[in-house]
Amino acid sequence: SPVPTVEAARDALAEHRADAVVALGGGSAVVTARAATILLAEQRPVRELCTYRDRDGRLRSPRLQAPKIPNWVIASTPTTAYAKAGSAVRDPATGDRLALYDPKTRAQAVILDPDVALTAPRDLVRSSAWNAFAMTVESLQSTVDNPLAEGLLVQALRLLVRWLPRLDSADGPETRLRLMVAAVLAGQGSDAYGGGLAQALSHAVGPRSAVANGVVEALLLPYVMRFNEPVTGERLANLAEILRATDTNAEHGADPIDTVTRLLRAMGVPPRLRDVGVAQESFPEIVRHALDDWAITQSPRPIDADQIMELLARAW
Repeated sequence: SPVPTVEAARDALAEHRADAVVALGGGSAVVTARAATILLAEQRPVRELCTYRDRDGRLRSPRLQAPKIPNWVIASTPTTAYAKAGSAVRDPATGDRLALYDPKTRAQAVILDPDVALTAPRDLVRSSAWNAFAMTVESLQSTVDNPLAEGLLVQALRLLVRWLPRLDSADGPETRLRLMVAAVLAGQGSDAYGGGLAQALSHAVGPRSAVANGVVEALLLPYVMRFNEPVTGERLANLAEILRATDTNAEHGADPIDTVTRLLRAMGVPPRLRDVGVAQESFPEIVRHALDDWAITQSPRPIDADQIMELLARAW
């Protein structure tokens, strides 16, 4: 969400003395509304409220203490943003992604309506669901041990694998609403793990591509899984077991990364960054932005600038 748009929303809320805000639409609408409530309450420029690096080079997220007006969501796409407390906005002048975090901005409720669900273009629904799939699979490889969150993610994965293919064969209210439920579960479950490398890279690559961030995150997922493989062996084994119970085509003993790659290809996710318009010349800027993304701190295997360049080259 561009900062000027968020500031305009803040001004509208202030002008009307709003006591609540309703976000109607997908992830961009949700994030814009959420970020606007933060700017309205905190009464400071966005760069004073966003995640930053301290003098020791560590990423810090300021505590945003002011009370926030409640927000309500009427969903049109299966985005994980519905369940989150983070709001990422972009400075169009610099291209910087500015991350705001405030648990007080979580939605009071998410309303899933079949008529609204049918208003979103199918490609938008698909890319949002791919994002939920990638976030779910990446979170299930985290070294954090949280059985409750894992239960949410397993159910999200089960729904996504079952209903995503139906967008082409049986698109309708039930398919879209089931994918929305999966996205809510994925958003809630992944909150316990805080993100990961694929998520951080998609935030940096997405604006420099010709497709939505969800497509980029799903595209990068197998490459990130291979990078993390040396430290995620036990979690990968657990993921393989979950996939066998979820995907009827998953073979016993199959490499879970190969299984995820097969699922993504069957869903139509492009295999290479060049396929989605990413230029190699943008790699240094992508690396810089990714290293400043909070989600990268949750990668099970630490990564530096040179390793990110190598990963991007493999994915290109």
